[in-house]
Amino acid sequence: PQKTSFHRSQTLGYKNGFAFSRLPTVGIGGERLYVNQLSQAELDELSKRPMLTYRQAKQAPPSGFVPAHVAFDKKILKFDAYFQEDVPLSAEEHYRIRQVAIYYYLEDDSMSVIEPVVQNSGLLQGKLIRRHRVPKNDGGDHYHWKDLNRGMNITMYGRMYRIVDCDPFTQVFLESQGIELNPPEKMVFDPYTELRRMPMHKYVTPSDFDQLKQFLTYDKQVLRFYAMWDDTDSIFGENRPYIIHYYLADDTVEVREVYKQNDGRDPFPILIKRQRLPKTFVDKKKTFPSCVLEISDQEVLEWYTAKDFAVGKSTTLLGRTFFIYDCDEFTRNFYRDKFGITDFQPVEIKKKPLEEVPQVIPPYNGFGVLEDSLQNCFSLLPKPPRKDVIKMLENDHRVLRYQVALESPNPEDRKRRFILSYFLSNDMISIYEPPVRNSGIIGGKYLGKTRVAKPGSTTENVMYYEPSDLTIGSTIEVFGHRFVITDADEYVLNYMESNAESFPMATLQSLRDHFRPRQVLKETAKSDIPMLGTSDQEMDELIVQVQEEMKLHKYLNNKSIQEAFLQCDKDGSGILDKAKFLALCDSLSVPTNSFLVNKLIDLCSCGEDKINYCDFLRAFPC
Repeated sequence: PQKTSFHRSQTLGYKNGFAFSRLPTVGIGGERLYVNQLSQAELDELSKRPMLTYRQAKQAPPSGFVPAHVAFDKKILKFDAYFQEDVPLSAEEHYRIRQVAIYYYLEDDSMSVIEPVVQNSGLLQGKLIRRHRVPKNDGGDHYHWKDLNRGMNITMYGRMYRIVDCDPFTQVFLESQGIELNPPEKMVFDPYTELRRMPMHKYVTPSDFDQLKQFLTYDKQVLRFYAMWDDTDSIFGENRPYIIHYYLADDTVEVREVYKQNDGRDPFPILIKRQRLPKTFVDKKKTFPSCVLEISDQEVLEWYTAKDFAVGKSTTLLGRTFFIYDCDEFTRNFYRDKFGITDFQPVEIKKKPLEEVPQVIPPYNGFGVLEDSLQNCFSLLPKPPRKDVIKMLENDHRVLRYQVALESPNPEDRKRRFILSYFLSNDMISIYEPPVRNSGIIGGKYLGKTRVAKPGSTTENVMYYEPSDLTIGSTIEVFGHRFVITDADEYVLNYMESNAESFPMATLQSLRDHFRPRQVLKETAKSDIPMLGTSDQEMDELIVQVQEEMKLHKYLNNKSIQEAFLQCDKDGSGILDKAKFLALCDSLSVPTNSFLVNKLIDLCSCGEDKINYCDFLRAFPC
């Protein structure tokens, strides 16, 4: 036959981690080789020893040295042991037995102690002593496998272990080394752990009721009741519908909620999950907690059954009282066959009419326009109040301006003058204070454009200031500040006269009386006729009023006032320039900002720049 295999046989190999050579037994082509084997005659010849030797026989070479880590690799001695541990702070156990395994590694004479892990023991278990050479005494000696035997105590790091047994490999190894082993002992178990493993003896009388039969008979059979929970006594409470399911298979109860669209409630379908509900509890002691996690049969005297549910009756489940008003057809048939009940007339539930809560508008807080702020009480997205567009177009750029004085107990504030502007397009008011040099008061905008309500007006009946309320000498109150109207523009008079039917006669007459002296002065100036003033009776009445008002200003010295005016009139004409006259009054602290004093100055005017001070001094008699 032809040869098909031409490779050479393997002559190198490994055993126990060492390389060695071997002779080939098969040649090329797979033929068996016999050249390396000796015949029986050759073997007999080699076995014969020579009778005579001429020199010393050669000794056989010593066997190869094998180190300990090779000879004893992966050879471990295992001993079963235990130690006792005291438990001082426990009333149920006084000591604890902990079982361990002692491992001795022959390759380096190291030891380790490992405790098997016990579930739910609450102890740190596992490796108690790591692998190393364990000291035997204080002299530096270490434990050797010759020191270990069954039925003996061994102390490592202050803890005494009792060796009770070993595995078969350990037993064979020690016996091969000539060590006589002690008989094995029984392993000691922890008494508390064994007590826990024993089943608890329950003194419960077996029941004659067959729960399995009940389950097989009533499986998937559920009683359905329609109930209502009246929660109207609480805040934001209401009548809420529920469905009560009673499972006949295990006497459990479930309460499910009934939801409607847009009811504003979160989608939680179950109010009470499926469970047995207690009906009557055993008499509890005062020390028994009111809230417990689980309720056992020992705390409950009676549970809810199918007999406790009926149409037209109320049932209290876990503190909530449910009124059952109807049930389904299967429930009617069950009660008819089981209990003989035939009255299942559903109860009509009447909904209580909702109480109409009057909408109370809160008082105005003073911020913003009243109509604009009032929209926040009507809608979450307030809309701006409607405006009278026709009025805005007709009265655009029409403004009535008045001069007002601040009514204040402070003398410095009484001298301040303001310009009050009334906008006819939207009935808003703004106040501006003209800057006065060296007055110590910063002028400018005093009040922005806004509608000012009259004192005493309410949110339901708001009354704002109108042009008819702005008469000469009248007082207006603007956010707690009182102003007296002392003057007005001629445009105010012209506008009211052109629209006389829209304003009361008293307002129009007060403006006419105020502007009459000015008109007389203008006519006199045009005709070059000296101003004789108005009637003597009106002048006398005004002087008397000014004298009454000046009595309040006790600091004024009438004699010094008259002497100052006479000294200032060098030519003795009795007439002074208006600017010089006003400067002299300010130096003498005469209250020229007073309405009556201003009116008296107007009556004493001769032309636009001249004033007859003789009539003016009649108000300051010596």
